[in-house]
Amino acid sequence: MLRIALLLAGVSLLPAATVSKPQRLEYTLRVDPADLSGIAVELRVRAAPAGLRLAAHAHPEYDDEYWRHVEDLRATTGGGEAVSVTRADSSVWSLANPAGDVVVRYRVRFPREEGARAAWRPFLSPAGGLVGGPHSFLYVIGQEEAAASVALELPAGWKVASGLSGPPTARRFDARDLHTLMESPLLVGELRQWTFRVRDVPHRVFYWPLPNAAPFDSVAFVRGIERLATEAVNLFGGMPYEEYTFLIQDGASSGGLEHPNSVTLGALSAELARDPHAGLPEIAHEFVHTWNLMAIKPAEYRKVDYRVQPPVAGLWFSEGLTLFYADLLQRRAGLPVQDSTRIAKLEGLIARYLSAPGNARYSAEEVSRVAYNATPAALGDYTASTHLQGELIGTVLDLLVRDSTDGERSIDDVMRLMYGRFTDRGFIGRDVQTAVNEVCGCRVDAFFDAHVRRGDSIAFDRYLRAIGLRVTTTWQPAMRADGQPAVDLRMWGYQQGNEPFIRLRVGDPRSVWGTAGLRTGDRLVSGKGAAIRTWPELRSFLASLAVDDTVSIVVHRDGGPVTTRVVMRGHDRPVVRIEPVEDASPRQRRLREAWLAGR
Repeated sequence: MLRIALLLAGVSLLPAATVSKPQRLEYTLRVDPADLSGIAVELRVRAAPAGLRLAAHAHPEYDDEYWRHVEDLRATTGGGEAVSVTRADSSVWSLANPAGDVVVRYRVRFPREEGARAAWRPFLSPAGGLVGGPHSFLYVIGQEEAAASVALELPAGWKVASGLSGPPTARRFDARDLHTLMESPLLVGELRQWTFRVRDVPHRVFYWPLPNAAPFDSVAFVRGIERLATEAVNLFGGMPYEEYTFLIQDGASSGGLEHPNSVTLGALSAELARDPHAGLPEIAHEFVHTWNLMAIKPAEYRKVDYRVQPPVAGLWFSEGLTLFYADLLQRRAGLPVQDSTRIAKLEGLIARYLSAPGNARYSAEEVSRVAYNATPAALGDYTASTHLQGELIGTVLDLLVRDSTDGERSIDDVMRLMYGRFTDRGFIGRDVQTAVNEVCGCRVDAFFDAHVRRGDSIAFDRYLRAIGLRVTTTWQPAMRADGQPAVDLRMWGYQQGNEPFIRLRVGDPRSVWGTAGLRTGDRLVSGKGAAIRTWPELRSFLASLAVDDTVSIVVHRDGGPVTTRVVMRGHDRPVVRIEPVEDASPRQRRLREAWLAGR
């Protein structure tokens, strides 16, 4: 437990690295068309100091721990003499090399994905794949600032798309430092390409199609991305990159991962055939992250490091305000959105906020700190979303700024101030508070104390009154699609590490599961007398439940089994309505019209 705590705190258990002048690390990445189960990598370190240590970089949010899939790691001197290699820690290797040139060779096996593949995870197929980034490249501890190059040995005819500068036919790319290399995944294979320019800066769109890809309207697809990009640049007033690359894959889930000048995304051709704008919400989200996470970076974020990222208190701003603008920029660009109006969008957000009591129990900073690299049990029997909290906090701050400046300024001005002030250094919550105070000429300290640092419920009606709107909330029985009461399924499971069993995750202590005495972290043993050890067994059990059932649940807790009887009931959900106040003043109506129009 001490080792885990130290790692989470960013404390190394290994001796300090020998730091020398940053060198150039030369990588070669090979794809063998006869064996697409992984890649072969060669790392050449010239004039290396004696006793190198190699490590696998841990991504701050999505650390997939690909050190588990590094195989056959071996090293030689520049003259070909074998060098002893030992595993110093899970993600660190020690070399007994003398000073001089060192060549390291290893293989990375790509594990087979179950279900839809996450868009940022590497893969290979006969038609191409995704490689590079922290999944592929080990680095030399102490050489985190080193420049790097990567040579690619690929099947004939494959193109390359990356944030690294170079044409799609290139087979060698340079990175000014290791962070740039790690943040530049490589989409390779039979790619389609389009280009547009925003303020004369090139933006490249690459699409990797499946062999049986459905045809879609690529003009409308790319035009939608261009309109989004234009609105994002207009928002921030500039770009933190010299060119930008969209790496979009068929056959991957709709998720994505942002990088300083590129993004990996999934967009199924079958969905694009039905609607060429189908992927725009995710594209908008990840593209705004180029500014609000990559450029405006939380103070806790590190660059290249093998240690687990320590908790980050400002993710409510990085994720929540990004969601806020992903929706707003689509509206400004005249693109289709899921909710017809900003009012309908906000009604849904507030309803989700009220549905999970953890949102009003834990502060935005508390929830941010457990959003990544933390156990699902971090909030006990409560759930809360840093993304949702942040989006709603951003909405309220926008209203406060508009009200205090008589509509002359908005949260747009806060984002531009943050971009200009924190591109080269990390921010903390009080920096956001200071920026809002400066922009609005008011004091939002009490609001930050209550909702960013302390878990008080947001009084939405109070802030919406500034633009002549009021909020009404009623609680109604949750219903199924067929009009019947929905059973209370505010419980799900999770696996911790490599445990060969499933643990309970109670979503609300007021649920039938919480009131029956079940707790988050309980190890599931059985339900209705049938063993529950796997995801299919849990899904089958939950699907069998109906209102008024009484079910026996056996869990393992404190060294022994505990049997609980759960009476299945329905549950209430909040229904939120936002309507104009009858006596709204001309000023309130004017501010409301501007807000509704997204101006």
